[in-house]
Amino acid sequence: SPDEGWQVYTSAQAPDGKCLCTAVIPVQGTCSRDLRSHQLRQLMEKVQNISQSMEVLDLRTYRDLQYVRNTESLMKGLESRLRVAAESQKSLNAKSFQELKDKMTELLPLLPVLDQYKSDTRLIVHLKEEVRNLSGNLLAIQEEMGAYDYEELQQRVLMLEARLHACMQKLGCGLCPSVPGAHLDGRVCVRVCVGGGRPPFWPGIPNLSPPQVWYMDGYYKGRRVLEFRTLNDFVTGQNFVQHLLPHPWAGTGHVVFNGSLYYNKYQSNIAVKYHFRSRSVLVQRSLAGAGYNNTFPYSWGGFSDIDFMVDENGLWAVYTTNQNAGNIVVSRVDPQTLEVLRSWDTGYPKRSAGESFMICGTLYVTNSHLAGAKIYFAYYTNTSSYEYTDIPFHNQYSHISMLDYNPRERVLYTWNNGHQV
Repeated sequence: SPDEGWQVYTSAQAPDGKCLCTAVIPVQGTCSRDLRSHQLRQLMEKVQNISQSMEVLDLRTYRDLQYVRNTESLMKGLESRLRVAAESQKSLNAKSFQELKDKMTELLPLLPVLDQYKSDTRLIVHLKEEVRNLSGNLLAIQEEMGAYDYEELQQRVLMLEARLHACMQKLGCGLCPSVPGAHLDGRVCVRVCVGGGRPPFWPGIPNLSPPQVWYMDGYYKGRRVLEFRTLNDFVTGQNFVQHLLPHPWAGTGHVVFNGSLYYNKYQSNIAVKYHFRSRSVLVQRSLAGAGYNNTFPYSWGGFSDIDFMVDENGLWAVYTTNQNAGNIVVSRVDPQTLEVLRSWDTGYPKRSAGESFMICGTLYVTNSHLAGAKIYFAYYTNTSSYEYTDIPFHNQYSHISMLDYNPRERVLYTWNNGHQV
């Protein structure tokens, strides 16, 4: 029914008379029209905004505190000189007076820092009040709707979604004659796009056995990660574990490495390391100056500003900043601390790139996300040099929104217009 949000995206007739159509599942979930669920989502967004404000405050306060500590010895020296001058005014000659003035001048930059502290204090008081109000609202909603009943309902929804995916996989035994990628069940051809978007799909990366698959639906504001033990489990939609991330993600540039998910936090340039076994965030760190929120995405958009990758050399982050005029920056990242170890400015404009991937320390860039794409550019971090290439890149379904290299299997994985390739 159209009231449920389902849509027929395209329809056509094959030469043999069979019906070919693409159906789009509604973006809304089973309970998304419920008023209380809507209130919960609004509250969660407020909590996320407050959390981000607190992180900014924390970074700024840490920076200012370092400055105050650095000026502490200068203040003590000035205090000592003023005490001597007060006790023996005769000793205060022109030279001593000028030294005192110079010391005072050195302390002048401390004034705006202290003013910022006052402003931050007022903001913290406001944030505390917001958190207090949110806590009260959340408790009221929780009591009204029954938290345990809601959790049980959510699990049922997940099971139904898994069954839906399993049914989707059983629809076809071959390709439709005229629509690439649509599957044939002998009578009707159907291709189903979950959520109407192009969700990212993450195959297993080294040091995890057996090979696993992680599934993240959508390219922004999502928090749910499904973990499948094998590729076959993913295909059938069975035997999965759900992880609910504490912070939503942005883009499709996430990667799993040594048991942790590395992803870009929504509406920020903060990198997050989430550990699956402990179900907790181990570390998060801002990528200094990195663009976010569709400032410097790949050509297809989708909040793809920051792209994490893993190759034989470890963990990498690909992004860009205003300082290098939107050109792709490649950074080697410490997987434990998320500290940037070294960066390279490739000189290639990120908005002109379709996608990119790392192999053995070399960044390869495609010139488009659409049909006819080529691997057009290569940057070698070991020599800090680049070259333009002309390598045909097979883009079977004509719209790539995620592309990554798996160093264990030495293959490329891509999410290509709703198809896992």
